[in-house]
Amino acid sequence: MQDADPHGTTGTTGTSGTAAGSVALAPTRGLTAAQVAERVAAGRTNALQVRTSRTFGQIVRANVFTFFNGLLGVLFVAVVATGRWPNALFGLVILTNSGIGIVQEVRARRTLDRLALLNVTQARVVRDGDSTQIDVASVVQDDLVLLRTGDQVLADGPVTAADGLEVDESLLTGESDPVSKTPGDQVRSGSIVVAGTGEFEARAVGAETYAARLAAEARRFRVTRSELVAGTTRLLRWISVVLLIVAPVLLWTQFRTADNEDWRDAVTGTVAAVVGMIPEGLVLLTSLAFMLAIVTLARRKTLVQELPAVEGLARVDVVCLDKTGTLTHGDIVFDRLEPLLDDPAGRRVEEVLAVLAAGSDSNATAEALRAAFGTPAPTAPRASARVPFSSARKWQSVTVDATTWVLGAPELVLLDADAPSVAARSRADELAAGGERVLVLARGVPRDDHAPALPARLLPVALLVLAENIRADAAATMRYFTDQGVALKVLSGDNPRTVGAVAAAVGVPGVSGPDDAVDARTLPDDPDELAAVLDRSSAFGRVSAHQKRAFVAALQRRGHVVAMTGDGVNDALALKDADIGVAMGNGSPATRAVAQLVLLDGRFDHLPEVVAEGRRVIANIERAAYLFLVKNVYSLVLSVITATTLVAYPLAPIQLTLISALTIGIPGFFLALGPNSRRYLPGFVGRALRFAVPIGVVTAGCAFAGYRIVRVVDPGASVAEARTVTTIVVLVVSLWTLSILARPLRAWKLALLTAMVVLGATAVLIPPIAHRIFLLETTPYRLLGALAMAAIGIVLVELVHRLGVKR
Repeated sequence: MQDADPHGTTGTTGTSGTAAGSVALAPTRGLTAAQVAERVAAGRTNALQVRTSRTFGQIVRANVFTFFNGLLGVLFVAVVATGRWPNALFGLVILTNSGIGIVQEVRARRTLDRLALLNVTQARVVRDGDSTQIDVASVVQDDLVLLRTGDQVLADGPVTAADGLEVDESLLTGESDPVSKTPGDQVRSGSIVVAGTGEFEARAVGAETYAARLAAEARRFRVTRSELVAGTTRLLRWISVVLLIVAPVLLWTQFRTADNEDWRDAVTGTVAAVVGMIPEGLVLLTSLAFMLAIVTLARRKTLVQELPAVEGLARVDVVCLDKTGTLTHGDIVFDRLEPLLDDPAGRRVEEVLAVLAAGSDSNATAEALRAAFGTPAPTAPRASARVPFSSARKWQSVTVDATTWVLGAPELVLLDADAPSVAARSRADELAAGGERVLVLARGVPRDDHAPALPARLLPVALLVLAENIRADAAATMRYFTDQGVALKVLSGDNPRTVGAVAAAVGVPGVSGPDDAVDARTLPDDPDELAAVLDRSSAFGRVSAHQKRAFVAALQRRGHVVAMTGDGVNDALALKDADIGVAMGNGSPATRAVAQLVLLDGRFDHLPEVVAEGRRVIANIERAAYLFLVKNVYSLVLSVITATTLVAYPLAPIQLTLISALTIGIPGFFLALGPNSRRYLPGFVGRALRFAVPIGVVTAGCAFAGYRIVRVVDPGASVAEARTVTTIVVLVVSLWTLSILARPLRAWKLALLTAMVVLGATAVLIPPIAHRIFLLETTPYRLLGALAMAAIGIVLVELVHRLGVKR
C-alpha cells in the first residue's frame, strides 16, 4: 500500500542528487506501426516467458513419473505375475493419484492464468506520435518508453529525456541510494523509478536485458521456504532409505519361512509390507490442498504467485501494514486551507498550488491538488525550476519568478526556530492529533547552486489539510488478527500523531491515542535495539523505505514470521525481504512484481481470509500426514518382526489396501479440505514422529499379537485365517486413531467416521465381499478375538496419545 507520507507517494529511500532544474520532455514520434510490425515479425519483443505454472506435459510427467509411482508399478507387475489379481488392487492408487493430481493442477493453472490477466503490468510507449498503453510483452526494440514514479523499468536503454528522474537500482546492484538519471544515461530493467518522469529508448528487450541475464531476480521473488514441503521431503527420503534396506531382507525371509507355501506367497507378503511403507497419497494430498487453496483464494480476487506462500500465511505472527490504503481509503481529497500569512508575496496561494500540482509527480496528494486547484491559468507564470517529490525528502518545490515555493511535511520543511515556523508546526501537530494529514506551503529565496535542497529562511504561508476516510472494515480486520495472536505494526510516512490517532481509532493493540506512535526518525540503527522498540510499540510515523527493511530484519532476528503489505514503490524492497510479501492490485508494478500474494481488488479486508486459508491448509495437511506416517510405522515394525521371526507377513496387499482406503485415503482427503483455524506451530516433523511412532508401534504390536495367538491357539489355522484377525485389529485401531485426529468431533466428522465404520463392517462381515475380494475368513470366534485385541490396542493408543499431549 502507499507509503502514507505527506504526499501519499510511491517513493523510496535515499537522498536525491537530481538537479533542481527541469529538463523538458521534448515531443517525439516514436516508432511507426510499420516499424513495430517489422520488429514483432523478427521476434525483437519484450516477451519473456516466466512461467508461474507448469506446462501440461510437465504436469503429467510430474504426477506420473515419481519414485513411489515407479515402485508401486514394479510391485503391481510382481503381484500380477503371481496371478492373484485381487492383491493387485493397490495399482489403482497409481491411476487415482496421478489422475487427481493432473486434473486438479490443470484446473488450478487455468484459474490462475485467467486471474493473472488482471495482474498484467502495462507500459506506456510513444508510437506514431501518440502515447499509448500496452502490455509489457508487447514492447519492441527501439520503442520510446515513458517513465513515471512507481514504474519498474522493463528494458535496457539510454534516457532520452528526464524531469527530475531518479531510479532505485538496489534490486540489481544492492545500492540503496537512488541514482539521478539525465539524458544519455543508461537505465536497466528491474530498476524502479522513485521520483520524476522521463523517457528512454528500449535498446535491449526480452531475454537480452540485464535483468533477464541475472535470472530476472528483480522481477521474481525468492522461493518461499515451506516447512511442510521440506519436512515431507525429509520424511520421504528417510522412508526411501528404509525401503532399500528392509525390502530385500524381507523378501529373503519370506522365501525362507515355512508359512508360505510357494513363491507367490513370498512375493505377495513382501509386496504387502513394502506397499504399507509407501506414503502413496501424502505428496498428492499436500499438492492438492495447496492447489485447492490457491483456487479458493483466486475466487476472492487474491493471486498466489508461489505455491508454498499459502503455507507461509499460516506461519505469520507479525503483520506490518501501512495506514493509507489499508486502515484508510487511499483516495485522498483536499479538505481545507488554513492561511498563515495575509499576503503571500503578492501571489494567491491557490495559484501557487496549481503550479505545484502541474508537475509530473504521480501520487495521491498531487492528484488531490490537481482535482482541487485545476491547471494553471494561461496567464500564470511558468516554473523556472522544479524539485519533484520523493519519500526520502518528503517535500517538493517549484520556483516561480524569484520565489521558491516548498510543499511538504511541516516538521521536515520548517526547520528554523523562528516564531512563524514554531507556530505553524504547533498548529500542524494539533491537526495531526485528530488524524488529519497536514502539509505546509512555505516560500523562500531560490538557491544559487540549484541543488535539490531546501532554501534558507523559509516562511510558512499556509497549511493544507487533506482528508481520508477510515475503512469501515478496518476495525474488524485488526480485531481478527489480534484474536489470532498476530501482532500488528503500523508503518507510515505520515506524521506520527496522525498515525497514532488512526491506529487508535481502528483498535490496534498498544495504541490508545496520537501520543503512542513513535517517530521513526528517532529510532536506533542497531537491530537489537530496534527490535526492542518494535516489541514495545505498534505505530510508527515518518518511516522511510530503508527503515521498513530494517523493521522486517529486526523482527525476523527475534524469530518472527513477518508479512509485509504494500502498494508503493518504496515498499518493494521490504516486501522482498519479508517472509510473505502482499501487494495491492492497484499498487505499483514494482511492488506487484516481487510480492508472493496480490490482492487484486486492493481490499485489505481479504487478508484475514487469506491467513485463515493458509492455516486451514497447513493444519489439515499435518493431520493427514499423521495418518500416513502411522501406517508407515506399523508396516515397518511388522516387517522387522516378521523378518526376525521368519513368519509370513500378517497382511495381504488387498487387506492393506482396504485399511489404507478407510483409515487414510478417503478420510484424509476430507480432513485435508475441512475447516481448521488452528494457529501454526513450528516443528512439523517432530510432532509427526512423536504422534506416529508410539501409535504405530502399538498398532503393530497388537496386530502381530493377534496373528500369533491364532497360530498358537489353533496350530492348524491357515495364514489367511490369521490374517483375518490381523486385518480386523489394524482396521479398528486405525479407525480409533482417525477419531483422535478428527477431534473435536463436529457433525460432519462424526458422519465421516460413521461412514468409514459402516464400510469397514461391510467389508469384514458380508461373506462374498470379505472372502472373494479381501481374502478374509471371518467367523464369530475370530471376530470376537480380534475385537478384544483391538480394544487393548485402543486403550494403549489413547494412553500414549494423552501422554504425548502432556509432554
